[in-house]
Amino acid sequence: MANWSDPRPRAAPFGAAATGARTEAYDAGLRAYMLSVYNYMASAVLLSGIVALLFAWGGESSPAAQIMMGGGLLKYVIIFAPLAIVFGMSFGQNRMSTGTMQAMFWGFAVLMGLSMSTIFLVYSG
Repeated sequence: MANWSDPRPRAAPFGAAATGARTEAYDAGLRAYMLSVYNYMASAVLLSGIVALLFAWGGESSPAAQIMMGGGLLKYVIIFAPLAIVFGMSFGQNRMSTGTMQAMFWGFAVLMGLSMSTIFLVYSG
């Protein structure tokens, strides 16, 4: 675990002169960036949980149970769509804009909620 209030001086990387202000600014910037990454991930997990709860609410009469028992193409779309989104994001990360990647990330979170709702129905009922 990182100790952000460590009073010991840090070693200079690759023999460069250590400057406390630059190191602290770098650490503050990295900390802010990682905090935003963690916030995105926590928000996506929360969104997936809410979607799974709403989709599986009602047990046997829920939309998730009806789709999984009824079969059809929609069942396989719900199962394999998160995998398709992951492949699309990984193969297109250099060509897509930030907004497109973020929209795909939120779509992935929703699709994971839909997929997980069926698993929750099987193992909780």
